[in-house]
Amino acid sequence: MANVRNYIQINPIDTDQDRAVGVSVPFDGSGVFNSTYTTQEQMKSNMLNVLLTEPGERVFKPDFGVGLRNYLFESFTDTKSLEDRINDQVEIHVPQVELTNVKLQKDPNSHELNVSIFYKVIANNESDAIKINFSPDEGQNISLGTGEY
Repeated sequence: MANVRNYIQINPIDTDQDRAVGVSVPFDGSGVFNSTYTTQEQMKSNMLNVLLTEPGERVFKPDFGVGLRNYLFESFTDTKSLEDRINDQVEIHVPQVELTNVKLQKDPNSHELNVSIFYKVIANNESDAIKINFSPDEGQNISLGTGEY
């Protein structure tokens, strides 16, 4: 006879302020990694991980990642395919969030790509946003925060 376990799930998982929830992305800590201590911070880090990872970059996960940098020099005008890619990747790899709005701006003359993503963390119903600007001259600029940009 099979033994059935009842699992207890606590949401949000950041009930202890002294215990880290996860690791923040990008890796720019003075030590090895910076830790995240809230669900909100970890979901933001997970979103950045999916958005900034190029497909094929992760070992054993060739379909992981949106690959925003690939779109920087593409001469596309239909942003719907990129929006669909973002929605699909977030739905698969970060199911803890619900996208509320995705705004894309692509300037074909200057090869700049501006991506604004607004989402809600399902566990605690908090809204947040990420804005990523890619420019061939200035590299990438990431803005994190709540509210409209």
